[in-house]
Amino acid sequence: MAENNRTGAHSPVMTLLVLIATLGILVYSAFLLNPANRGDALPYIMVISAESVLVAHALLAMWTILAGSVDPRDFAFHRTQRLLFGRSHAGNPSEWPLQVNDQRVYVDVFITVYGEDIDIIRRTVTAALAIKGRHRTWVLDDGRSDQVRDMCGTLGARYVRRLSSGGAKAGNVNHALTLAKGDFFAIFDADFVPAQDFLVETVPFFVDPDVAFVQTPQTYGNLHTTIARGAAYMQAVFYRFIQPGRNRFNAAFCVGTNVVFRRAAIDDIGGMYTQSKSEDVWTSLMLHERGWRSVFIPTVLAVGDAPETVEAYSKQQLRWATGGFEILLTHNPLSPRRRLTMDQRIQYLVTASFYLTGICPFILLLVPPLEIYFDLRPMNLTISVGTWLLYYSGFYVMQIVLAWYTVGSFRWQTLTLATVSFPIYIKAFMNVLKGKDVGWQATGTARGSSPFNFIIPQVMFFVFLVLTSLVAIWRDVDNGVFTLATAWNLTNTVIMGGFMLTARREARALRKGLPLVPDMPDAVVASPPPVTVVARPVSEAANDHIAEVVS
Repeated sequence: MAENNRTGAHSPVMTLLVLIATLGILVYSAFLLNPANRGDALPYIMVISAESVLVAHALLAMWTILAGSVDPRDFAFHRTQRLLFGRSHAGNPSEWPLQVNDQRVYVDVFITVYGEDIDIIRRTVTAALAIKGRHRTWVLDDGRSDQVRDMCGTLGARYVRRLSSGGAKAGNVNHALTLAKGDFFAIFDADFVPAQDFLVETVPFFVDPDVAFVQTPQTYGNLHTTIARGAAYMQAVFYRFIQPGRNRFNAAFCVGTNVVFRRAAIDDIGGMYTQSKSEDVWTSLMLHERGWRSVFIPTVLAVGDAPETVEAYSKQQLRWATGGFEILLTHNPLSPRRRLTMDQRIQYLVTASFYLTGICPFILLLVPPLEIYFDLRPMNLTISVGTWLLYYSGFYVMQIVLAWYTVGSFRWQTLTLATVSFPIYIKAFMNVLKGKDVGWQATGTARGSSPFNFIIPQVMFFVFLVLTSLVAIWRDVDNGVFTLATAWNLTNTVIMGGFMLTARREARALRKGLPLVPDMPDAVVASPPPVTVVARPVSEAANDHIAEVVS
């Protein structure tokens, strides 16, 4: 792995691109806000509203990226890492005792399960058991599967099953904490396979008594479908540059998996936050309000599965967006009641409002039809197409170049998903406004329904764009002039059409029973002595519990 990826340091090229992109954003903003360039009121207000959100987030992203060049690994970290195992380097590495500040520490590894495929769970459990450093591996099965229970008995992992699923994933973890008594606990989703050095790279940060959790990136290994590639690449800039930058402001937040928590910190806030399906960012916010510190390292220490289908992607994005809008509308970070620094307030405001950027494409998609049908233009007629494209490219082309530099090439799948996902984010926003609960479902447990069941708004909008494009072409042929509105609408139609083709291919594969992804190789199964724990729900007030240990 390149050193830049490990430390989060920026290359000179990256810094230059960020500065140029920032300049492009400012110039484009000045162009839009110039009163001399203003066109008709309605489309102009729509463009200004959407672009203001996009520009504000782009500027704050540039600021955060530039702040992220400092490696969080200091002298204390390296010293603790060097002494982490003391002199115990004989035998099975997963049994080497861990010590921090010359004190023996105990770690629990939680794998949250909710109906995922047994082979996926086995792969993760096998890897978790092999993590270096003495730890206990627990499978927290809210899917209540006897097959998972038997597998845990075979592999040697502890198995925990609740009688209810209250609090979803957060409730599952909180219940496990009544059984596990380690100083620290790691959380992995069922599809994320940890590296052997996971604890080696994360636990030494806890030499600082103020560190509540250490988060590592979500990285995906199943980039076999258009949806999976688009979903994965959408997060590349965030994990490589945004999260490391948030370290500077003590605002890096948990993403629900590939993370280690200090038990005392979670106890300090009364457990993992259970009032939202986005328990990760809410728990982070509660910890930061209590004065705890977080650390993000851009080192890949676990590899998982991105959503592979339209259904899985839609449900994942709905859950994430709902969590963000909940913070924005019910727990405004800018409120004086929040015990946050100004930097943290700004960073959490960015997090809470991020999915507004996903609604902006919907507004911008409506601008060309306003000109085509009603002759309403956002910009002054005296502005040439070339001038408009020059300023426009200063903003958007530089964003593409920056993303290109991050992932190594232009990913059309990301552009497609960013354009067509607006119905998901609008639904999330409305759900929060109405106080409607969103059912929780693990990303890898989609039922395999037809993708068109989840994209009815997109299908209707695609039909509208196709008809609008035909009208626009007929109008331009009649007038003898090919207009920017027609080109813009045709581009949107092609992007939306590409998504429709992706959904059609997926629907055909599901209908014929064909696999969407290559067969996964069988996991290598070890055979240590089996230990299984089955427990009923435990009251937080009373620490009595009934556990059955099978060995």
